[in-house]
Parts: sequence; C-alpha cells; structure tokens
Amino acid sequence: MSKNAPQSPPASGAFESHKKLERNVTLLAAATLAVVAIGGIVEIAPLFYIDNTIEKVSGMRPYTPLEQAGRDIYIREGCYVCHSQMIRPFRDEVERYGHYSLAAESMYDHPFQWGSKRTGPDLARVGGKYSDAWHVDHLKAPRALVPQSIMPSYSFLSDTELKVADPSASLTALRRVGVPYTDADIAKAATDLKAQADPEADAGDLGTRYPKAQIRDFDGDPKKVTEMDALVAYLQMLGTLVDVNSAAAQEELTKDAKGGGGK
Repeated sequence: MSKNAPQSPPASGAFESHKKLERNVTLLAAATLAVVAIGGIVEIAPLFYIDNTIEKVSGMRPYTPLEQAGRDIYIREGCYVCHSQMIRPFRDEVERYGHYSLAAESMYDHPFQWGSKRTGPDLARVGGKYSDAWHVDHLKAPRALVPQSIMPSYSFLSDTELKVADPSASLTALRRVGVPYTDADIAKAATDLKAQADPEADAGDLGTRYPKAQIRDFDGDPKKVTEMDALVAYLQMLGTLVDVNSAAAQEELTKDAKGGGGK
C-alpha cells in the first residue's frame, strides 16, 4: 500500500459498541425487548389514568330493550356481513350516507358494527330515512323495492313472535361491561320491551329514561310484538340520537383548544 494512500479513520467507541450489539444475538434480543417494552408502556400506561378514551357527545344513550333485541336479531341474521355502520370522513361517503360517524355513537355497542364490506349500503344513519312500512316491505321482498338487490327475504320475522329469555339479565350483562343501565331500566326491561311496540300498552316513563325512543307499532300488526318490530325499531334509531352537526362543532372546538386555537 502506498504511503500516500488515505487511511480509514479509527473506529469510534459508539461504532464498536453497535457492532458488538449486532453480532451478539442474545444482547440484540434483550435490547430490542427493552425498547419495545418502553414504547408499549408509553402508549398503554396513560390509558389507566383517564376516565374515557372516547369523547362524549350529548344525546347518546343505551339501547332500549326492544332496540337491543332488534340489534341481536340484526347480528343473528348476519346483516353486518353486507352492511357496515361506519361512514368515513370522505366526500363521496358523506354525500351518499350523511355526516361521518363519531366514535361516541358506537360507545354502547358490544360488539360494534363498523364493518368493512358494503354489499349493501351503510346503515349508520338509516334511522328516519324510510318509513316503517318501507322497511317491513323491503325486509319481506327486497327486490320489490330495489330491483338490483341481492338481499334475501326476511319475511319470517313478521310471523315470529319476539321472545327474549330474560331482558333484565341481558341489560345486567351489558351494565357489567360499562353500559350505564340504571336499576330502574333493568327492573322494567320486560315491560319496556313490549310497551315500546304496543300502542295500547302503558309505556310509563320509558320516553324519559330513553330520550328519543320511538314508541309505536313498527311492523303494522298491533296485535302482537314480533321480531320484525324489534329489527325495525333498531334500524329506525340508527344515527338519530346525536345532533351530528353540533357534535362535529364540539370536536373542532376541542381540537382548537388543545392546539391553542391554531395560533
């Protein structure tokens, strides 16, 4: 080698240490575990010191016993396989389905129905969009109203009397996972279940305990409470509880406050 040829500078201590770390599998694994553990603690630990990870919005309430029964039927029949309940904040979705979904709107869902497949339209804001009669006819004979539909018929729901083994037990189980049902809600669950769909029954304080609860015959047959009543009651309340425009404004104000108003 020529005396005038440039020579490599001596390796620094940091470089040597890193080299040693890379060549020692045990040491590298221990260092990796330590870094991942620290990162995990930084991400997870704060969750134990806050009351709720979801920003609350006014209007949200637990499902009535009838709506909950309808939701159970919705899940039982696999409706979530073809219909999502999560409108994303994209222009094409908002223009088609309505205001984008807020996290708080699913805070009492166990499990949530966000979904990822839309063989049929998103149902997050279907409540009030169609009449009860439309829903009943559509569930009985989908192609009579939507010729291109591939949805199967659910006409049997109109002939099936609604039977919930123990409405109070169902609400009690949900309360254990954080749904704020009161003792009165649980005690009156069986009565509420029938009264919401029976125009002749005394609904009592159902409307007070469940604001915006829709109390009427849903399936067009006031003589009995059917599974169709429950499913339509559930569909008709989806997206109706929260004033989304007001909630969106609150979210923006909160973001501005946290960010110092953008100043």
